Order: sequence, then structure tokens, then C-alpha cells
Amino acid sequence: MADRSQPELPLQAVAPRRRRRPILAAGLVLAGLGLGLAGCGRPKPERRQLQVWTLDLAPKFNDTINGAIAAWERQHPEVDVVWTDVPWGSVERKLLAAVFARTAPDVVNLNPLFAANLASKGGLLPLDSLLPPGAEASYLPRLWQAGRSAGPDGRPQQFTVPWYLTVRITLANTGLLRQAGYTAPPRRWEEVPAYAEAVKRKTGRYALFVTVVPDDSAELLESMVQMGVTLLDGRQRAAFNSPAGRRAFAFWTDLYRRGLLPREVVSQGYRRAIELYQSGELAQVGSGAEFLRSIQTNAPRIAAATRPFPPLTGASGDANVAVMNLAVPKQTRLPREALSLALFLTDATNQARFAEQARVLPSSKQALRQLEANLRRERPATPNEALVQKARLLSADTLERARVLVPASPGVKRLQAIVYTQLQRAMLGQLSSDAALAEAERQWNAYATARWP
Repeated sequence: MADRSQPELPLQAVAPRRRRRPILAAGLVLAGLGLGLAGCGRPKPERRQLQVWTLDLAPKFNDTINGAIAAWERQHPEVDVVWTDVPWGSVERKLLAAVFARTAPDVVNLNPLFAANLASKGGLLPLDSLLPPGAEASYLPRLWQAGRSAGPDGRPQQFTVPWYLTVRITLANTGLLRQAGYTAPPRRWEEVPAYAEAVKRKTGRYALFVTVVPDDSAELLESMVQMGVTLLDGRQRAAFNSPAGRRAFAFWTDLYRRGLLPREVVSQGYRRAIELYQSGELAQVGSGAEFLRSIQTNAPRIAAATRPFPPLTGASGDANVAVMNLAVPKQTRLPREALSLALFLTDATNQARFAEQARVLPSSKQALRQLEANLRRERPATPNEALVQKARLLSADTLERARVLVPASPGVKRLQAIVYTQLQRAMLGQLSSDAALAEAERQWNAYATARWP
């Protein structure tokens, strides 16, 4: 399944290619004519081509993307933009192959983790020296900061421009909540054990499902950060074997051993959480606001009892945000034009238009204000639409205290795999939670020492 660090879009995974002008073919046809007219005037400068890759946006958003590209081209008449949409599941393979073959695009749509990994290997262009003065002021500060990561020399630099995003809120079955004696789900992780016990005892169902499958959702790793755990230090060594880390490992181990989490959390991913919630076996699920529409379609009875609530957080109140960025591969021959297009696609006007159509959130401050104002003016025609409106407003409000919780560090997927695997062992009783945490520390540091001596 897709990495849940990607914002959720109800899109089709297809990969059409858009070529605004057939410049190569036209050039061959006209070459002979040009010989006889060479003395009739000064030749026009050769047009340049800019390759742009996005993820899972075509065909649903063809008009929006094509319109933005055409507007940028009118401001840069010497450049033709070629847009290619790539399925999410194949972008890493395709982009790495393109980098190896020296055919990488000039602008590419990436999530923070893959961008950080590519930047650490010298695959992305540092943007600091190319950015216009004050460019970052247009974006939400925490989202802009999430685009900084270590280059090959280990020095943090700006490698990406934030684009669209989603935040995780809680969607809860109010019928199960009432049976368990609650009017709303908990707001803090520390409140979850008593809540989970009440749901299980009084309803026979489970309160929540957070997977520990190594290559699936990062939600559990994010929960550790919310619980006060620092994952890595400045040298990329493990910092999670700490009092907060021991409490977090014990928290999840204890919930599982007490039977307060579904047994499948160690073997099935986030998709199973969706299935359990829609079948009425789960009191709540963490997701984006637009998931409400899927529940309304797939499980109308559960949808009728579902209400949006603020997400689970820790003492700091920080929520999680999933971001999609635009980056410029280092191989580009048009670095300034590539960055110009990335900034144009993510300006307030274009972000507001795309966010409204895609029903995501913008990273532009001005576009976010406009989106909130538009949502408040809406007069939904049905109760279902009114509920989605409420969830989207809650998402926008949550964005004020949201950040990318898991640092976009190279190798962070390896970190997740190590932590989850050892936590599984603790849950299954193979190790104590403290011993499992110490083993995760040992394995990560062995990896980090080899990669960053």
C-alpha cells in the first residue's frame, strides 16, 4: 500500500504524458524550409524544455495542472513544460532510474522522506542560493522548515518547496463511545489505556488500531514523538533509549499484552484499521477529513454515527501533518526556471485553486486563509456534506499546531523498521519492552555508524 506520509487524495493511479508542443517533430519538418529563409531575418532563439513529474494527479486534475503550467509558460515564452504524472507506487524506482540514466526531470513531486534520502546522496539541488529574498514568508513556517534536510556533507539545507498536505484528525463512532461512557474520544495518549479498557469491557470492541508492520504507516513512530521521544541526535545516532522512549515502548507493549489492541496490529497495516472501523469493530480511526466520504459510501450505518474530533496528541499538543513537496533534481540544466515553476505552482493563487478541487490543505498562508473563509461560507445541502465541512474546518484549525513529527532524515524508513520489529517482539512476549528498546538502539547505531562514520 502507499506510504501514509503521502497526503490522501481520492485519485486514480495512471500516468499519462502531456506534451504542450510537439517541438521535436516540428523542428524536423521545418528544418529544410529554414535553409532557404536564413537570410530573411534573425533566427528565433531555440526553445528550451522543462520536465515536471507529479504523483497521482492525472487525469482528475488535468485542467488545474495544465492551466497553471500554461500561465507560467506565458510568463516564460522561451520554455516549454512537459508534464508527466507518475503512479505513487513506482515513483522511487522511476526517479532513481532516471537519475542513474541522467534523464531526471527538472521538477519532481516528492514526500519529505524520499526527498531527504535523495538529498543526502546528492540527487537534489540545494535551493538556498537560488530562492528569491523572503520566499519562505509565503508558507506556513513549520511546513517550510520541513523541507530542510542534510545534504551529502551533513549540512542542513533547503531542498524542497511545500505544496499540498493533510492532517490526521480522529473520526469516532459515537454509538460505541456512548456505550463505553464517553462523549468524546481522548485528546492525549496518556488517556488512551483507560479509554481502551472501557471500550473493550463495555462494548467488546477495540478502541483503536495502530499498526506495527515495519513498512506500513508511521503513526506509531509519530506517537512516540508526541510522547516526548527524541528519535535521533545530531549525529544521526539513536536518542530514543531514554526515559520517554522506555515509557512509550512500555505503553504499546502493555496495551497489546492486555488485549486492548487488535491482534492483527503486528501483522496487518493501516488498511485493516479502515476495515475494522467500517465494520463497527473499532471506536475510532485517525485519518484525513475526506475519508468521511468513503465511510459514507461504503458503510452508511457507521457514517451516521461518525463524528470528527481533534487528533490524539501528546503534552505539546503537536499534531501530525503529511506533506507533498516540489524539489529540483541536481541534474537540471534549468535550475532557475525549475525553481520558478515550483514557486509558481505553490503560490497562493494556484494552491487555493488546487486545494479546493482536491480537497486537501495548502501550505501557503494566504491560500489557507482563503480556504477557511470559503468553507465557513458554504451552506451544505445534506447532513453528510455538513459533516464533511465540519471535518475540513477542524483539519484547517488543526494545521495551526501540526508539524512533520518524524524528521525527514535519510534512513528513517530503516529506523521505523528496526523500532517496529523490536516492539513487535516486546508485544509478543519475546523480550521485555526495555530489552526490545535497547536492541533497537543497538541495531540502529550499527547502521548509522556504517552510513555516517
